[in-house]
Amino acid sequence: MLADPFVHPALFYRGDREYATATTAFVREGLASDEPVAVAVPSANLKLIESELGVDAVRVQLLDMEEAGRNPGRIIPAVLRAFADRHPGEHVRIIGEPIWPGRTATEYPACAQHEALINFAFAGRRVTILCPYDADRLDPAVLDEAALTHPVIRDGRGERPSDAYAPQQVVRAHNLPLGEPGEFHSVRFDRANLAAARTLAAARAAELGLDGPRLDDIRLVVAELGANSLDHGGGAGFLRVWTEGDRLVCEVSDTGHITDQLAGREPVDPRIAGSRGLLIVNLLSDLVRVHTREGGTTVRAYFDLPAR
Repeated sequence: MLADPFVHPALFYRGDREYATATTAFVREGLASDEPVAVAVPSANLKLIESELGVDAVRVQLLDMEEAGRNPGRIIPAVLRAFADRHPGEHVRIIGEPIWPGRTATEYPACAQHEALINFAFAGRRVTILCPYDADRLDPAVLDEAALTHPVIRDGRGERPSDAYAPQQVVRAHNLPLGEPGEFHSVRFDRANLAAARTLAAARAAELGLDGPRLDDIRLVVAELGANSLDHGGGAGFLRVWTEGDRLVCEVSDTGHITDQLAGREPVDPRIAGSRGLLIVNLLSDLVRVHTREGGTTVRAYFDLPAR
């Protein structure tokens, strides 16, 4: 049996010097073999890598993960697959750092699930994705889960297989009921009044200062979630809208069950007919959280509010 050509190591680094040395060595190995290379990491680390690479930086696609991967659900389709799919037949190298010390407790479960799902999204592909983890500043529990989502661990001692590797365990562990909000606005909808759900979300967003294209994004996200409820969630749904910190939250729940764990995380050929609802939701939202089970699914889409 041939080994899977997909390679997915976690890099446990300590300090800027170790980070820059390890990541640029990975990049230069790819460049020396004429492999396409992309780097998607938080802005401060992106500057470290760019500075260390010097003139070689122009040969690498550099992306700020704080923007491109603001929503972890967007990373596979819009960052990793978007780059790898542009180079069919080639071995592709990517550095992707979706988890950094600035991530919130609300964001982390989506990040951990993303890291687990990479293994299924790229199985059989000639792709290597190196995922750095700040071993000094991240909670040890985060590093423990990184050992579950990565088959290989790299650190200052070298490289070794992860004896804990069990990505499906992490997907299940974070598929939990989402906490209840305080005050919220709500509407039940079916085919007769889906427009009422869009109107409610847009009105609340406008009150909070969201406007222009961002307001259109919210309308579209709620419309897509509502359409999924009508088509796959029992023909009706329930929208709740509230604020949580500096974000607007739009939640749609119904009686459907999402059985495809990569739903909304794979690019869709525009020439092929089919549902793109969850993909659109991931691409437009600043964070997406999902809880799905037999008999019910809840999807929360978060939108950053304007600075006040």
